[in-house]
Amino acid sequence: MTIMKDIILKAENISKQYRLGQVGTGTLSHDLNRWWHEIRGKENPYLKIGDTNDRSTKGESDYVWALRDINFEVERGEVLGIIGKNGAGKSTLLKILSKVTAPTTGSIKSRGRIASLLEVGTGFNGEMTGRENIFLNGAILGMTKKEIASKIDEIIDFSGCERYIDTPVKRYSSGMTVRLAFAVAAFLEPEILVIDEVLAVGDAEFQKKAIGKMQDISRSGGRTVLFVSHNMVAVRQLCSRCIVLRDGNLVEFGNTSEMIDNYLSLDNVITVYKSWNNENFPQNNFMIVKDISVHYQDGYVPENGNFIITEKIGITINYEIIEEGYTFIYGANFYNSEEINIFNSHDVTSKDRNEKRKKGLYKATMWVPGNLFSEGLVSISIAFFKPNPYELFIYLEKIIFINIVDEMKGDSARGHYANDFPGFVRPLLNWETNKIK
Repeated sequence: MTIMKDIILKAENISKQYRLGQVGTGTLSHDLNRWWHEIRGKENPYLKIGDTNDRSTKGESDYVWALRDINFEVERGEVLGIIGKNGAGKSTLLKILSKVTAPTTGSIKSRGRIASLLEVGTGFNGEMTGRENIFLNGAILGMTKKEIASKIDEIIDFSGCERYIDTPVKRYSSGMTVRLAFAVAAFLEPEILVIDEVLAVGDAEFQKKAIGKMQDISRSGGRTVLFVSHNMVAVRQLCSRCIVLRDGNLVEFGNTSEMIDNYLSLDNVITVYKSWNNENFPQNNFMIVKDISVHYQDGYVPENGNFIITEKIGITINYEIIEEGYTFIYGANFYNSEEINIFNSHDVTSKDRNEKRKKGLYKATMWVPGNLFSEGLVSISIAFFKPNPYELFIYLEKIIFINIVDEMKGDSARGHYANDFPGFVRPLLNWETNKIK
C-alpha cells in the first residue's frame, strides 16, 4: 500500500539572477529578449564572450546567479533545515519561498498562508505601535479582527513586550522587535512559518523559547517550518530533514544528522598552517599578515591536525608593519564542530599592546592551556582591531582547523570514563575528599 505524501510546498527549478551594480537592466527590448531566452532555458544573450553566469567565478559579467535549479518538496508538519556558508543562497531562497521576491526561472507551489521572519523589522511599520502591528500582520495573513484579538494576549505574553506594546515599534531595540515579530508569526497560525537567522539577535532565554515553540507548532499544530541557522545544535534539535546549499546550488538533501556531518566535514578541512603568496596577503594600509600556525610548546606542528587534549597549544601569527603610527591588538575566536562559539581571547597582557608599532616584521603567539578544549574539531578565527573605540582592521574567519584528541590515559578530565562526554570545554578541575566522621 502506497502512502500519499501531503506536500504543502514544492520548489521546481528555482533560479535567481541579479545584475551587479545597477538597478535597471538596460533597454526594454533587451529585457524582453533576455526573458525570451530564459524561458526557453537558453543562456543570457548579453553575456560577454567567455563570461559565465556563476556566483563561484570572478568573471566580468554584470550578472550573477544567486540560486541555480533548486528542487525540493516539503511535507505538512515537517521542520526543514536549510544550511550553508554565508553567501550560499539561503536568504535568497527564503525570500523566494516567502514571495518577497520572484525567481528568475522556476516556480513555487504552496498551500496555505506563509508567515516569514527574515530580517529585524520585516513586515513592521515603525510608526505604528506593537499592538497595531500585530493586527496589521494578521490582516496581511487574511485573518479577521476577531481571530487576531483572540490571540493577542498570547502574543504579547510570549514576546515579553507587555510594557511597550502601545509604543511605536521604531523605539524598540532589535531584540524586542525580533521577539514580537516571532510571536506574531508563530501565534497567528500560518500553515508555513519561515524563519531566518534573525533569531540570533534574541537572548539565549528567548532562543530557547522560540525553538520550543517551533517544535510545538510542527508536532501538535501540524504546521510546517523552514528554518535557516548557523547553529547546528538547533538545526539537529528541530529539523527532521535538511538542505545543504553551496554557491547557489542544492548539493545535498536528506536526514539532518547526516547532512550536518557531511556539511561540516566538507567545509572544515584540517588546516594547521596558513600562508599566502605575495598577491593574496591579508592586508590593509599599514600591515600585512604573512602566516598563521598552530603548534605544541616545543614548536612541533602535527600535520594531521590532531592535538592531544592535555597539551598546551600555541597559535602564532607572523605579520609585517608597512606604515608606522598605528595601535591595535589581536584576538582569536574558537568554534566547535557545531559552529558554536566556545570562547574568545584577545591580547590584554603583552607589554607593548598599547604602543604604536614601528615598521618591521613581528611575531605574536597566544597559548591555550592543556585540559581546556573538549574533544573534536575546533576552528579558529583571527582578528586585528582597536578595542576602544572599536575598529576592526583585519578579520580572518575560521582560518585554522584542528582536531582535539583525548587518548584516555587517565590524565585528562575524562579519566577512564568511556561513554559520551559532552560539553563545549573540558577543564581538569581539582576534587578533594575528606572523611569528616
